[in-house]
Amino acid sequence: CAPAPRALAASSPIDPYGFERPEDFDYAAYEEFFSTYLVILTRRAIKWSKLLKGSGRVQRSGTDMNRTFPDNIRFRKSADPCLQKTLYNVLLAYGRHNQGVGYCQAAGGRRKGQEGHRAWVSALVRVADYYSPAMLGLKTDQEVLGELVRTKLPAVAALMDGHGVLWTLVVSRWFICLFVDILPVETVLRIWDCLFNEGSKIIFRVALTLIKQHQAFILEATSVADISERFKEITRGSFVTECHTFMQKIFSEPGSLSMTTITRLRESCRARLLAQG
Repeated sequence: CAPAPRALAASSPIDPYGFERPEDFDYAAYEEFFSTYLVILTRRAIKWSKLLKGSGRVQRSGTDMNRTFPDNIRFRKSADPCLQKTLYNVLLAYGRHNQGVGYCQAAGGRRKGQEGHRAWVSALVRVADYYSPAMLGLKTDQEVLGELVRTKLPAVAALMDGHGVLWTLVVSRWFICLFVDILPVETVLRIWDCLFNEGSKIIFRVALTLIKQHQAFILEATSVADISERFKEITRGSFVTECHTFMQKIFSEPGSLSMTTITRLRESCRARLLAQG
Protein backbone atom coordinates (compact mmCIF):
# COMPACT_ATOMS: atom_id res chain seq x y z
CA CYS A 1 0.00 0.00 0.00
CA ALA A 2 1.12 3.55 -0.59
CA PRO A 3 2.24 5.10 2.68
CA ALA A 4 1.29 8.60 3.73
CA PRO A 5 4.54 10.59 3.53
CA ARG A 6 5.55 12.98 6.24
CA ALA A 7 4.40 16.52 5.51
CA LEU A 8 7.95 17.78 5.29
CA ALA A 9 8.90 20.96 3.51
CA ALA A 10 8.10 20.84 -0.18
CA SER A 11 11.33 22.75 -0.78
CA SER A 12 13.49 19.86 0.47
CA PRO A 13 15.90 18.42 -2.12
CA ILE A 14 14.88 14.96 -0.82
CA ASP A 15 11.32 13.74 -1.38
CA PRO A 16 9.27 12.16 1.45
CA TYR A 17 10.38 8.69 0.34
CA GLY A 18 14.10 9.41 0.51
CA PHE A 19 14.80 10.06 -3.16
CA GLU A 20 16.76 13.05 -4.40
CA ARG A 21 14.72 15.37 -6.56
CA PRO A 22 16.04 16.34 -10.02
CA GLU A 23 17.66 19.72 -10.50
CA ASP A 24 14.73 20.95 -12.62
CA PHE A 25 12.12 19.86 -10.05
CA ASP A 26 9.17 22.28 -9.96
CA TYR A 27 8.88 22.97 -6.22
CA ALA A 28 6.10 25.54 -6.59
CA ALA A 29 3.88 23.22 -8.63
CA TYR A 30 4.55 20.33 -6.26
CA GLU A 31 3.71 22.41 -3.18
CA GLU A 32 0.43 23.50 -4.78
CA PHE A 33 -0.42 19.89 -5.64
CA PHE A 34 0.58 18.47 -2.27
CA SER A 35 -1.44 21.02 -0.30
CA THR A 36 -4.61 19.40 -1.66
CA TYR A 37 -3.29 15.84 -1.92
CA LEU A 38 -2.33 15.76 1.76
CA VAL A 39 -6.03 15.70 2.66
CA ILE A 40 -6.54 12.68 0.39
CA LEU A 41 -3.47 10.95 1.82
CA THR A 42 -4.72 11.44 5.35
CA ARG A 43 -8.08 9.93 4.48
CA ARG A 44 -6.42 6.96 2.75
CA ALA A 45 -3.99 6.47 5.65
CA ILE A 46 -6.91 6.12 8.04
CA LYS A 47 -8.45 3.46 5.78
CA TRP A 48 -5.17 1.53 5.61
CA SER A 49 -4.75 1.78 9.37
CA LYS A 50 -8.15 0.19 9.92
CA LEU A 51 -7.36 -2.54 7.40
CA LEU A 52 -4.05 -3.42 9.02
CA LYS A 53 -5.66 -3.67 12.45
CA GLY A 54 -8.06 -6.32 11.22
CA SER A 55 -7.61 -10.07 10.89
CA GLY A 56 -6.51 -9.65 7.29
CA ARG A 57 -3.30 -7.90 8.32
CA VAL A 58 -0.66 -7.75 5.59
CA GLN A 59 2.30 -9.88 6.68
CA ARG A 60 5.82 -8.66 6.20
CA SER A 61 8.10 -10.82 5.03
CA GLY A 62 24.93 -9.95 -2.41
CA THR A 63 22.57 -8.88 -5.18
CA ASP A 64 23.23 -5.40 -6.69
CA MET A 65 22.44 -3.67 -3.37
CA ASN A 66 24.97 -0.86 -3.67
CA ARG A 67 23.67 0.02 -7.14
CA THR A 68 20.00 -0.08 -6.23
CA PHE A 69 18.56 3.38 -5.57
CA PRO A 70 21.98 5.04 -5.07
CA ASP A 71 20.18 8.40 -4.94
CA ASN A 72 17.95 7.32 -2.05
CA ILE A 73 19.29 8.31 1.37
CA ARG A 74 17.53 5.38 3.05
CA PHE A 75 19.45 2.82 1.01
CA ARG A 76 22.89 4.20 1.86
CA LYS A 77 25.01 2.14 4.22
CA SER A 78 25.22 5.13 6.56
CA ALA A 79 21.40 5.19 6.94
CA ASP A 80 19.86 4.07 10.22
CA PRO A 81 18.13 1.83 9.50
CA CYS A 82 19.60 0.95 6.11
CA LEU A 83 17.02 -0.64 3.80
CA GLN A 84 19.53 -2.62 1.76
CA LYS A 85 19.09 -5.69 3.96
CA THR A 86 15.33 -5.44 3.68
CA LEU A 87 15.50 -5.27 -0.10
CA TYR A 88 17.96 -8.18 -0.16
CA ASN A 89 15.51 -10.33 1.81
CA VAL A 90 12.68 -9.54 -0.61
CA LEU A 91 14.75 -10.33 -3.71
CA LEU A 92 16.12 -13.52 -2.16
CA ALA A 93 12.63 -14.68 -1.22
CA TYR A 94 11.31 -14.00 -4.71
CA GLY A 95 14.30 -15.66 -6.39
CA ARG A 96 13.62 -18.82 -4.41
CA HIS A 97 9.88 -18.59 -4.99
CA ASN A 98 10.19 -18.35 -8.77
CA GLN A 99 13.37 -20.17 -9.73
CA GLY A 100 12.53 -19.94 -13.42
CA VAL A 101 13.20 -16.22 -13.21
CA GLY A 102 15.48 -16.05 -10.19
CA TYR A 103 17.13 -12.65 -9.82
CA CYS A 104 17.67 -9.95 -12.41
CA GLN A 105 18.83 -6.38 -11.92
CA ALA A 106 15.47 -4.87 -12.85
CA ALA A 107 13.75 -6.61 -9.95
CA GLY A 108 15.31 -4.36 -7.32
CA GLY A 109 13.59 -1.29 -8.67
CA ARG A 110 10.18 -2.64 -7.84
CA ARG A 111 10.48 -1.91 -4.14
CA LYS A 112 10.89 1.88 -4.00
CA GLY A 113 11.80 1.89 -0.31
CA GLN A 114 9.19 -0.39 1.28
CA GLU A 115 9.41 -3.82 2.93
CA GLY A 116 8.09 -6.62 0.73
CA HIS A 117 4.82 -8.34 1.42
CA ARG A 118 2.73 -11.10 -0.09
CA ALA A 119 0.71 -8.80 -2.28
CA TRP A 120 3.86 -7.53 -3.98
CA VAL A 121 5.13 -11.05 -4.65
CA SER A 122 1.74 -12.03 -6.06
CA ALA A 123 1.64 -8.98 -8.34
CA LEU A 124 5.19 -9.56 -9.58
CA VAL A 125 4.44 -13.20 -10.35
CA ARG A 126 1.84 -11.97 -12.84
CA VAL A 127 4.52 -10.14 -14.82
CA ALA A 128 7.41 -12.44 -13.91
CA ASP A 129 8.03 -13.39 -17.52
CA TYR A 130 9.19 -9.80 -18.09
CA TYR A 131 12.41 -10.73 -16.30
CA SER A 132 13.09 -14.17 -17.74
CA PRO A 133 16.25 -14.50 -19.88
CA ALA A 134 14.31 -14.16 -23.15
CA MET A 135 12.03 -11.44 -21.72
CA LEU A 136 9.20 -13.00 -23.72
CA GLY A 137 6.58 -11.63 -21.34
CA LEU A 138 7.88 -8.09 -21.78
CA LYS A 139 7.97 -8.40 -25.56
CA THR A 140 4.49 -9.91 -25.55
CA ASP A 141 2.93 -7.15 -23.45
CA GLN A 142 4.52 -4.43 -25.58
CA GLU A 143 2.89 -6.05 -28.60
CA VAL A 144 -0.39 -6.27 -26.68
CA LEU A 145 -0.22 -2.53 -26.03
CA GLY A 146 0.38 -2.00 -29.73
CA GLU A 147 -2.76 -3.99 -30.57
CA LEU A 148 -4.80 -2.06 -28.00
CA VAL A 149 -3.59 1.25 -29.43
CA ARG A 150 -4.44 0.01 -32.92
CA THR A 151 -8.01 -0.59 -31.76
CA LYS A 152 -8.55 2.37 -29.45
CA LEU A 153 -6.20 5.02 -30.89
CA PRO A 154 -5.72 4.10 -34.57
CA ALA A 155 -4.16 7.44 -35.53
CA VAL A 156 -1.29 6.88 -33.08
CA ALA A 157 -0.83 3.33 -34.37
CA ALA A 158 -0.69 4.64 -37.92
CA LEU A 159 1.97 7.18 -36.93
CA MET A 160 4.07 4.46 -35.31
CA ASP A 161 3.69 2.16 -38.31
CA GLY A 162 4.39 4.96 -40.76
CA HIS A 163 7.75 5.68 -39.16
CA GLY A 164 8.53 2.04 -38.44
CA VAL A 165 8.74 2.68 -34.68
CA LEU A 166 8.67 -0.44 -32.53
CA TRP A 167 6.81 -0.17 -29.23
CA THR A 168 9.87 -1.46 -27.39
CA LEU A 169 11.64 1.78 -28.31
CA VAL A 170 9.16 3.99 -26.46
CA VAL A 171 7.52 1.95 -23.68
CA SER A 172 9.92 -0.81 -22.62
CA ARG A 173 10.93 1.08 -19.43
CA TRP A 174 7.27 1.72 -18.59
CA PHE A 175 6.69 -2.02 -18.39
CA ILE A 176 9.93 -3.42 -17.05
CA CYS A 177 10.20 -0.76 -14.33
CA LEU A 178 6.45 -0.68 -13.61
CA PHE A 179 6.72 3.10 -14.05
CA VAL A 180 9.40 3.58 -11.37
CA ASP A 181 11.51 6.64 -12.27
CA ILE A 182 9.07 7.22 -15.13
CA LEU A 183 6.19 8.83 -13.23
CA PRO A 184 6.19 10.82 -9.96
CA VAL A 185 6.60 8.63 -6.89
CA GLU A 186 3.14 9.42 -5.48
CA THR A 187 1.58 8.33 -8.76
CA VAL A 188 3.68 5.17 -8.94
CA LEU A 189 2.61 4.11 -5.46
CA ARG A 190 -1.04 4.60 -6.35
CA ILE A 191 -0.54 2.53 -9.52
CA TRP A 192 1.00 -0.25 -7.44
CA ASP A 193 -1.97 -0.26 -5.09
CA CYS A 194 -4.16 -1.03 -8.09
CA LEU A 195 -1.67 -3.48 -9.55
CA PHE A 196 -1.71 -5.51 -6.33
CA ASN A 197 -5.49 -5.54 -6.30
CA GLU A 198 -6.42 -5.95 -9.97
CA GLY A 199 -3.40 -7.45 -11.65
CA SER A 200 -1.30 -6.57 -14.65
CA LYS A 201 -4.08 -5.07 -16.80
CA ILE A 202 -3.50 -1.88 -14.77
CA ILE A 203 -0.22 -1.44 -16.64
CA PHE A 204 -2.15 -1.23 -19.91
CA ARG A 205 -4.69 1.18 -18.43
CA VAL A 206 -1.91 3.53 -17.37
CA ALA A 207 -0.13 3.31 -20.73
CA LEU A 208 -3.31 3.87 -22.74
CA THR A 209 -4.32 6.82 -20.56
CA LEU A 210 -0.95 8.50 -21.07
CA ILE A 211 -1.15 8.02 -24.83
CA LYS A 212 -4.80 9.03 -25.20
CA GLN A 213 -4.44 12.14 -23.04
CA HIS A 214 -1.54 13.33 -25.21
CA GLN A 215 -2.67 11.95 -28.55
CA ALA A 216 -2.68 15.31 -30.34
CA PHE A 217 0.83 16.09 -29.03
CA ILE A 218 2.14 12.69 -30.15
CA LEU A 219 0.59 13.04 -33.61
CA GLU A 220 2.58 16.23 -34.19
CA ALA A 221 5.79 14.16 -34.29
CA THR A 222 7.58 14.08 -37.64
CA SER A 223 10.41 11.60 -37.07
CA VAL A 224 11.43 8.56 -35.05
CA ALA A 225 13.51 10.72 -32.71
CA ASP A 226 10.60 13.13 -32.31
CA ILE A 227 8.19 10.31 -31.46
CA SER A 228 10.62 8.92 -28.89
CA GLU A 229 11.06 12.32 -27.25
CA ARG A 230 7.33 12.96 -27.11
CA PHE A 231 6.76 9.65 -25.34
CA LYS A 232 9.23 10.83 -22.70
CA GLU A 233 7.51 14.19 -22.40
CA ILE A 234 4.06 12.71 -21.74
CA THR A 235 5.28 11.16 -18.48
CA ARG A 236 5.96 14.62 -17.03
CA GLY A 237 3.89 17.57 -15.99
CA SER A 238 0.76 18.29 -14.02
CA PHE A 239 -1.34 15.51 -15.56
CA VAL A 240 0.80 12.77 -13.99
CA THR A 241 1.66 14.78 -10.86
CA GLU A 242 -1.99 15.14 -9.85
CA CYS A 243 -2.04 11.46 -8.98
CA HIS A 244 -5.54 11.25 -7.51
CA THR A 245 -7.12 12.65 -10.67
CA PHE A 246 -4.76 10.58 -12.80
CA MET A 247 -5.88 7.36 -11.11
CA GLN A 248 -9.50 8.24 -11.77
CA LYS A 249 -8.60 8.80 -15.42
CA ILE A 250 -7.04 5.37 -15.91
CA PHE A 251 -10.38 3.76 -15.16
CA SER A 252 -12.33 5.95 -17.57
CA GLU A 253 -10.09 7.07 -20.45
CA PRO A 254 -9.17 3.64 -21.93
CA GLY A 255 -12.77 2.45 -21.85
CA SER A 256 -13.57 -1.24 -21.49
CA LEU A 257 -10.52 -3.40 -20.90
CA SER A 258 -11.23 -6.86 -19.56
CA MET A 259 -8.72 -9.46 -18.46
CA THR A 260 -10.28 -11.78 -21.04
CA THR A 261 -9.26 -9.36 -23.79
CA ILE A 262 -5.74 -9.04 -22.38
CA THR A 263 -5.36 -12.82 -22.14
CA ARG A 264 -6.57 -13.33 -25.71
CA LEU A 265 -4.17 -10.70 -27.06
CA ARG A 266 -1.30 -12.12 -25.03
CA GLU A 267 -1.86 -15.55 -26.51
CA SER A 268 -1.91 -14.30 -30.10
CA CYS A 269 1.04 -11.92 -29.66
CA ARG A 270 3.10 -14.54 -27.86
CA ALA A 271 2.43 -17.09 -30.61
CA ARG A 272 3.47 -14.55 -33.25
CA LEU A 273 6.72 -13.75 -31.42
CA LEU A 274 7.57 -17.43 -31.00
CA ALA A 275 6.92 -18.02 -34.70
CA GLN A 276 9.33 -15.21 -35.54
CA GLY A 277 11.99 -16.94 -33.47
